[in-house]
Amino acid sequence: MKSGKIIIISALLLAVAAYFVCPPYKNFIDTTLSAFASGDFKTMRDFVANYGAYAAAVSFFLMIFQSIAAPLPAFIITLANANLFGWWKGAILSWSSAMAGAAICFYIARVLGRGAAERLTSRAGLQSIDRFFERYGTHSILIARLLPFISFDLVSYAAGLTSMKFLPFFIATGVGQLPATVVYSYVGGMLTGGAQMLMTGLLILFALSALVVLMRQLYRERHKS
Repeated sequence: MKSGKIIIISALLLAVAAYFVCPPYKNFIDTTLSAFASGDFKTMRDFVANYGAYAAAVSFFLMIFQSIAAPLPAFIITLANANLFGWWKGAILSWSSAMAGAAICFYIARVLGRGAAERLTSRAGLQSIDRFFERYGTHSILIARLLPFISFDLVSYAAGLTSMKFLPFFIATGVGQLPATVVYSYVGGMLTGGAQMLMTGLLILFALSALVVLMRQLYRERHKS
């Protein structure tokens, strides 16, 4: 654990130092943040597309970057991936890179502790996820991944602060985030400028998420009686 702590801290310090001493890297980070701040998937798509043959690798990095630097919006990357690579290839890229980001956030929190997680996210945000975990118990990760209004990255950090083992966390994350990834990717692949398809996809996702929570609640109440 001590060696892991040294590796993670060194990597984070190196990334920060590179920003100040390496102009190309600084320009890349500044442009990345600008693309996220725009809130426009077309801006993100064009940014990724500029890297040509390395576009998929850049997209993979961006998803991990937004995971660590929560709460940057991941759905912009998912929409851009689908629009750029096609919906199913974009879905695979978004799903796998989000899984990598979730794993990294989990281990950052597990190794560096709550103080580091709060600096990378927020104390209030982590406390809200703590209460969510207390309420839903062992199924918290799966439920949180199915609900689009719960921060994906906050859940990853918060899970790393618990006694939860990595494999159950990773499996629940993979299963739970799949419906949202597919819906966002399908919408992103068809989005050509109007917001109608995006809103339709979000409504479908919300309805599915609400249905899952409702079914689970009914199941719990039935078994209590």
